[in-house]
Amino acid sequence: MTDLSILNISLEHTDLPKRAETMTSERKTAIVAGVLFITATVAGILSVLFVGPIPGAPDYMGRISANDLNVKIGALFESIMAFAGAGTAISMYPILRKHNVGAALASVAFRIIEAVIWIVDVIGLLLLLTLSQEFLKAGSPSSSFFQTSGTLLLALRYWADIFAYTAFILGALMYYSVFYQTRLIPRWLSGWGLVGVPLWLSGTLLTMFSFISLYSTIQVVLFLPIAVQEMVMATWLIVKGYSTSITPSVPGQ
Repeated sequence: MTDLSILNISLEHTDLPKRAETMTSERKTAIVAGVLFITATVAGILSVLFVGPIPGAPDYMGRISANDLNVKIGALFESIMAFAGAGTAISMYPILRKHNVGAALASVAFRIIEAVIWIVDVIGLLLLLTLSQEFLKAGSPSSSFFQTSGTLLLALRYWADIFAYTAFILGALMYYSVFYQTRLIPRWLSGWGLVGVPLWLSGTLLTMFSFISLYSTIQVVLFLPIAVQEMVMATWLIVKGYSTSITPSVPGQ
């Protein structure tokens, strides 16, 4: 055996611990991302279940105050959804940046923007709760002040939902595109995400232009493919992790 061959074998053996450490780190990252995906989805569903159609009811001023605890719990779950959603993109960033720095940064930026908008939405909900309590303390007056303020807060929540959905779409498009190109996860799974994104966009646009209402059956049906896909992808990341056979691209390309 030549000295060069011996040197190559020695270098390969020296590199093994580093590879094992990298694989362990990526495995942990995949598990964190999977847990955060599940947390965001479950928290989002629970927030809707607790708050539901209460703010949009004709007698919402009285109903919001009467459901004080439900509204606060719903606000808590919505906050958890916001932070977990941003956390998914942040946790995937170290993996995605090895293949496409621009898309990795964009996914983090859009999902952080989404989280900020959801927090604005939560603040709007809690302000509605305060307004409804003051409304009842005042003896449910017919004054237009309460009605106007309530209408503006409802509008704030409506448009916050629309823009949060839009930010989510853009962020999801970034990481599903990288996943599909690199096969970090199976293509059937990332392809499912790429099909679900335009369906989610359709539901958002139909809501924006008042063809359907928020949380209507049609919107839920259009949102369902991504919701299910993210739960399946989360399970895959927790159980299987990212593909270890993918060679990273040069950062920035």
